[in-house]
Amino acid sequence: MPHGGRRVLVSSVSSDSHTWNLVFLQLLLEELGHEVTNVGSCVPDELLIDECRRVRPDLVVISSVNGHGALDGGRVIRRIREQPDLRDLRIVIGGKLGVRGAEAGSYGPELTAAGFDAVFEDAAGVAAFRRYLAQQPDRPQLTAAGVR
Repeated sequence: MPHGGRRVLVSSVSSDSHTWNLVFLQLLLEELGHEVTNVGSCVPDELLIDECRRVRPDLVVISSVNGHGALDGGRVIRRIREQPDLRDLRIVIGGKLGVRGAEAGSYGPELTAAGFDAVFEDAAGVAAFRRYLAQQPDRPQLTAAGVR
């Protein structure tokens, strides 16, 4: 993994069977130097929690295309934040978060209040996500003596 690269877990929500968005995110993140574990589509909440524990990512990226991202995402983030060992894990969500499009307004405040660190709605595109990644601190480098 290149210097500064993060371990990133990419997933969808339980009701979303789309995969092209997950492949796109994986390729984008890998191009930016991150190590990616792509859990795939239709990921049950418990599987996502288990994968967070197994992979120990620096960042979890949840993507939704089916329009149920706000509903499913709100539920899964509350479940993750209930886990003491995952409470401080950085987790973001993006994509088509509702079925009503722009007329529904923004889901950002609701989802950040539920526990997401950032929300990227489909209208914002990938630019806001790239800026977010660029602003995050580098992953600590391990040395023989520990973290530096």
